[in-house]
Parts: sequence; C-alpha cells; structure tokens
Amino acid sequence: MRDSRKFGRRRFLGAGLERLAALASVPMLGVFSGPAGAQAAPAARALSDKLVLIGGVPGNVLALSAEGGIVLVDSGAASFTRELEERLDGAAVHTVINTHYHGDQTGGNAHFGAAGAKIRAHEITRQWLSSDYYVPAEDRWVPALPPDGRPTETFRDKDELTAGAESIECGYLLEAHTRGDIYVFFRDSNVLAVGDVASPLRDPSHDWYAGGWLGGRVDALDDLLELAGSDTLIVPAYGPVMSRAELQAERDMMWHLYERTAALVNAGRSAEDLLEAGVLDEVDRSFEDPYRFLYDVAKGLWAHYTNFGGNVV
Repeated sequence: MRDSRKFGRRRFLGAGLERLAALASVPMLGVFSGPAGAQAAPAARALSDKLVLIGGVPGNVLALSAEGGIVLVDSGAASFTRELEERLDGAAVHTVINTHYHGDQTGGNAHFGAAGAKIRAHEITRQWLSSDYYVPAEDRWVPALPPDGRPTETFRDKDELTAGAESIECGYLLEAHTRGDIYVFFRDSNVLAVGDVASPLRDPSHDWYAGGWLGGRVDALDDLLELAGSDTLIVPAYGPVMSRAELQAERDMMWHLYERTAALVNAGRSAEDLLEAGVLDEVDRSFEDPYRFLYDVAKGLWAHYTNFGGNVV
C-alpha cells in the first residue's frame, strides 16, 4: 500500500492540474442536481499553476500545492470529506485555514487535523469551535469539534505565512457574517478568499446571534476592495469567482440596503414592515427568501445597536 504522504506537490500538480484545467469552465455553484440523495462530483478549477478551486463540498475550498503538503482554505462539510480528499489525489494536507466557524467550512477539520494538519483561524473562530453553541434558527445545539479539529494557531488582527513561494496574508473582518470572519489573500497568485462575507448567488447571510450584521458586512466589503486589484480573483464561500467590479457592485447594493433598513429599524419597524416597504425592490437582485434575509438584517441591526451578546464564547 502506498504512503499518501509521499505524494506532494509534483504529483498534485502533474497528475491533478491537467484534469482540473479541463474543468476550468465549470461554474462554481456549490449546488448538486440529480436524483434525491445523489451527489455530483465536486467541480474543480485551476486558478494558477499551484492554486486550485474545488467547488461543491458543499461550497468552495481553495487548495494550494506547496512543499510540505497542501494548504486548504476551509475544509468543507464533514459529509464531503471523502470527495474533497479524492480531488486532492492523495496529497497530504499540511495546513487548513478556516474563514469562519460554520460547519460547511469547518466540517473536515477533525479529519485533516487527526492526520497531522495544522488548523489556523481567528481566535474567535477557535472559541466557537471549542464550545457547544446554539443555533436559534434551527433550535438546536451544535457540539464542539473534537480537539483535532480545533484551531491550534490563531490571531486577532492579521496573520502571515509562507507556503513554498506563496506569501499568504490573513486578516480580520469584524462582525461581517459572523464575529470571527477573515480573508485569506494569496498575494503571489493574486487570489483573495473572502468566505461568506461576499455572496454572489445565495442570499447574503448574517449570523446575528454570533455578531454578524449588515453594517459590519459593508465595512468588510470596503476592506476587501482596498486589498483587491482590478485583476484579483475573489473567491466566495459559495458561487462563482468574482471580479473586483462585481465585489464593488455587491458592496454598493449592501450599502443601499444598510441605509434603508437601519433607518426603518431605528424607527421601530419589523422585518415584515421592511418587506412591505419594498426595500428589496430597490436593488437589482432576486432573493430566494426575502423575509428571512430581512429578518436577519433587522435582528443584526437590533443586536448591534443594543450590544446584544448572543452566543458569547
């Protein structure tokens, strides 16, 4: 039996990128189609000679091939770990960087951590993953990850690391989607991973019980726009790769919604009132669940302005 840890950068790039390049035109939708219970193979796209985007696990994961093993941005959901490993073609994972604590981005942590990978994240994400926490929208408790899945290397403001010839910068995005969001900027490849802070296809989500709110999202999008150049590839947690212009358009939409909803919520209006006022009709976007989006926006505004603690870990 072969030792998969011996198959590093050359195998991953040589054997893997030829196949991945053929899939470069496949849209990164993160959505499966077909019979109930069926799972399509995760789509993959080469973003550079060493960086691959793997979609559909259930969202996007970035895989950087470097000496010493693979660096992953997010680890997908636990139920997709086998599919993710198959895309990595036997290469060992050296480091996992989590953009935030949600299970569809951290579900593979325990598996890769038990195999020897280092887990890096914001300190607040480590706190979330090390504690049981409540999800009010689903009225359920989520247990803490086992020790192997918890971040062992954390930071508060910024973090920098080097993987082979790639310089990687991580930075805090305060209270945008959660209270522990970060970006991951592959400076040499000019690829910026932004987690769920940008959401080109799905309804933008605000985990208000964990500190996320619309004003924080707008601030985070401003920070990301300062980082991104005109040719930077911007990778959200779900959906296709974005350009800086597309990120700017999302920021402008969110700013308009922030101004409108903040004024109404401060005047005592409910999410239903916001919906009836037609605030979503003022932007060029369709929402799958308009009421739910506005409910979370209203809750997030209220929680922020009243210093509601929610799940404090």
